Amino acid sequence: MKREKIMLRTINDVKAFVNAVTKYNFDVDLLSGRYAVDAKSIMGIFSLDLSKEITMEIHSEDCADFLNDIKPFIVK
Repeated sequence: MKREKIMLRTINDVKAFVNAVTKYNFDVDLLSGRYAVDAKSIMGIFSLDLSKEITMEIHSEDCADFLNDIKPFIVK
């Protein structure tokens, strides 16, 4: 499992992020406070506080292509 911090600032960011995640067959979860949602769920993502950084858990070791696809959302 790999963890990264991301920011989704706009509705278009959320749509682009979900489109990227759905291309991959491994699970990705988003964690904010005590809430965890499936990263492939637009409604789930909108239930989080998007004004703060979100922790992303990738349940795969082979995720380099995915991380490259979502690079604009990763907080450095």
